[in-house]
Amino acid sequence: MSTHARLLAEALSARADDELAALFARREVRPEVPWNDFFDAAEALLDPASLGRILPRLTRAEAGALSRAVDGGDPGAAAPTLRALALLSPSGGSVPPSVAAAVAGRPAPAPLAEHAAEPEPADETSTARAAERAFTTVATLADALLLAEEAPLALLAGGTVGLSEKRRLIERGLPDATPLIDDLLALGSGAGLLRPVERTLRLADVGAAWLRLPGPARWAQLVVGFRAALPPALRTAEGGWIPLACWPLEHPWDGTWPAKAEALIRQARLLGLVTEDEARTEDGPEPAETPWAAAARRGADPDPSGLADFVPAEVDRIFLQNDLTAIAPGPLLPAHDLRLRGMAARESASQASSYRFTADSLTSALSAGETAAGIVAFLEEISLTGVPQPLRYLLTQSASRHGQVQVGTDPDTGRTRVRSDDPHLLQAIGVDQALRPLGLIPEGDALTTRVNRDTVFWALSDEHYPAALVDERGGMERPSRTLAPPAPAEEPTVDRYAPLIARLRAAGGADADTAWLERELEHAAKQRSVVAVSVAMPDGSTRELILEVTGFGGGRLRGRDRASDVERTLPLRSILSTRAVEESGS
Repeated sequence: MSTHARLLAEALSARADDELAALFARREVRPEVPWNDFFDAAEALLDPASLGRILPRLTRAEAGALSRAVDGGDPGAAAPTLRALALLSPSGGSVPPSVAAAVAGRPAPAPLAEHAAEPEPADETSTARAAERAFTTVATLADALLLAEEAPLALLAGGTVGLSEKRRLIERGLPDATPLIDDLLALGSGAGLLRPVERTLRLADVGAAWLRLPGPARWAQLVVGFRAALPPALRTAEGGWIPLACWPLEHPWDGTWPAKAEALIRQARLLGLVTEDEARTEDGPEPAETPWAAAARRGADPDPSGLADFVPAEVDRIFLQNDLTAIAPGPLLPAHDLRLRGMAARESASQASSYRFTADSLTSALSAGETAAGIVAFLEEISLTGVPQPLRYLLTQSASRHGQVQVGTDPDTGRTRVRSDDPHLLQAIGVDQALRPLGLIPEGDALTTRVNRDTVFWALSDEHYPAALVDERGGMERPSRTLAPPAPAEEPTVDRYAPLIARLRAAGGADADTAWLERELEHAAKQRSVVAVSVAMPDGSTRELILEVTGFGGGRLRGRDRASDVERTLPLRSILSTRAVEESGS
């Protein structure tokens, strides 16, 4: 027990609820922590384990100020923040012993260096390369989102996708580089396009809307999400970000921070905000900045107009050919590309993309809700060469097969029911090894399973069966992929900690001295400590007794008097104060 804990407890009790909530949030206190009073809170906040969690979270300015205070110096402008974090004494700039012990051995951060008001601008060649990188990033992330829409990406315990999922992404055209895939998915998650749900990464409704945006708007939304997801230490008061040379240094007592900062800098490069060229500063290398990054860095809305000058313009027309292929003479408008890829397999992707129509791709389009008439109308609208006869014939043939497999729900049993007028097709489905996880079993003229209807439908569609969703009356339904549920509204910090704060305040009485005295005596009884007890005698005098404490309860202290070697029981109301007694070694 220390006087520092008592002073902190009294200071905590005097803070407003929002100040306490902010402290608990920054110190990563669980709202359900079993604290009974402010003395519990003070002791826990000064505990080495709690300090070991907050010190790596300190910014370079905060860590430097705390180091100076430990050495007896002035913490300067950071003193109010450190005091709010319970790392400095409530009054003055002294450091509690447990905090000083936790800081001991940690290197003092280097002082903040002076930086130019504006980063070094990139040269034209580097700017062009950065624009191409941003263009590729947006297109590649769109491919990853489409794959996540087809089937959620499984996450490992650490929150990243595993090797099997990365192979799936690479097979769909993503770069064969693990850090790059992680960075791309991090950009998507930071912008809210992807959401982790039950150890999977799913496409969010924001991501589904993003896929239909023009390229420049896609890029701008990614930059906004990237900036918003940056840790507070990297943000400026205006809402932008600090020089990138400072990023690896901003959490000097966190051993994992340099790798995290390097990943964020890689993401900035993927977005074309900075280039590979670097200028030397006192804090380290500062990447050169592209023209379109300046507005976002200052906290304004990203301006993609400069970026558009360096990337190919999007086109809204294609060439349909007799060999069942489609050629886009440039980057196709995302809305057109998205719909076209729903009915044709993309064979190549670059500034000019090619697509191939097959019976399977058209069947998948029809299963996903397209109609033959709707497909023809769309292709006639965007084709510069009309719709060739071979493609019309293939579409007619696919439409005639569509719906041969009907997936619905049995109203009596609630089980999913798969029907077809073609018994051979139904038999093929029943023995298809790829569909074994569905647990389909024969039941009369159909196959049934406990797996929900939508899952069965999409599994059949992914295996290129001409499946269709039907309602209870047998009518066709338009299917839709399941998106991640909306993120729950974040509970305000004050509300999250309200029960804890109320419990702490309810335990605080008007007599803080008595509460602290009881706590000291309880601690002495647990440790069987030797203490000097100042006792008020009936005649008004004060007497000090040296007791080896044996118990405390019911408002009474019990212990052996070292002077007379007798057991004494003292009522709490008679005890004025206590102090620890150092025992001499034998």
